[in-house]
Amino acid sequence: MSNLDLSPSPTRCGGEADQGPVKELLTGRRVKLGESTEVRRLLPGLGRRMVGAWCFVDHYGPDDIADEPGMQVPPHPHMGLQTVSWLHEGEVLHRDSLGSLQTVRPYELGLMTSGRAISHSEESPREHARLLHGAQLWVALPDGHRHTAPAFEHHAALPLVTAPGLRGTVIMGTLDGATSPGTAYTPLVGADLALTEGAELRLPLEREFEYAVLAMSGSVDVDGVRVEPGSLLYLGCGRSELPLLARTDSAVLLLGGEPFEEEIVMWWNFIGRSGAEIAQAREEWEQGLRFGEVRGYDGARLRAPHVPAVPLKPRGRAR
Repeated sequence: MSNLDLSPSPTRCGGEADQGPVKELLTGRRVKLGESTEVRRLLPGLGRRMVGAWCFVDHYGPDDIADEPGMQVPPHPHMGLQTVSWLHEGEVLHRDSLGSLQTVRPYELGLMTSGRAISHSEESPREHARLLHGAQLWVALPDGHRHTAPAFEHHAALPLVTAPGLRGTVIMGTLDGATSPGTAYTPLVGADLALTEGAELRLPLEREFEYAVLAMSGSVDVDGVRVEPGSLLYLGCGRSELPLLARTDSAVLLLGGEPFEEEIVMWWNFIGRSGAEIAQAREEWEQGLRFGEVRGYDGARLRAPHVPAVPLKPRGRAR
């Protein structure tokens, strides 16, 4: 998925996380994605930039798209990151400059590693389900892997973590001994937790990770804080377990990882280490260089916005 903001501001990310557990509830800002899809953007925001290496979180739907085109994101570039596509309802057709063509369905992992450069498009198929509901996430690549070759992975079967009232799907990383087949370049975790009404449990965590919980549907108390759909509860570090209580049948995404200590520049659909690097990537996309070509999408590719006049400087994790 793309950041379609025509005037994107530089996002300051990276650096040490706050020490110790916290409970910081964040609400998303509404952002238009294409002509007919609106998302709630939880990361990056004014209050929180990253959770581990997770640096971008959009939650969308459930949207009734029976008489709409649904998601229509034209070809656009990425570098220095991974995109994670996750659906609860609907389908998304992924195309990229490697020649990948894959329909991603609910509870399947669509994982694209941009590495040094890739371009892709995402769209609802012409014949699509009535509802569209999901999340789109980015993972920042560490310096040692950000120039790796681009790749796309599709994993239809993912490992499960179960307990009374819980069905957890491990999207990325490892949770409670279950490890996703998705390629990860930093210690992290992403898991979809489906909870039945009345379920009460304590989920094991890694004390050195920082965590956040994104509510997808229903109503859940996370360590005593009510989390409603479209909100994100940042939990900090230093936790060995997480209390959960489902007020209704619910679903949340658990995101976590070791604090990402590198200083980075995140602007539009690029993650780099300097303003000059970002500006060069923008010019190469505009000139049709480096990022390849997405074939088969019915429409023009996205034009890059202008780089802001202010210097794009690498920053640590800052509010």
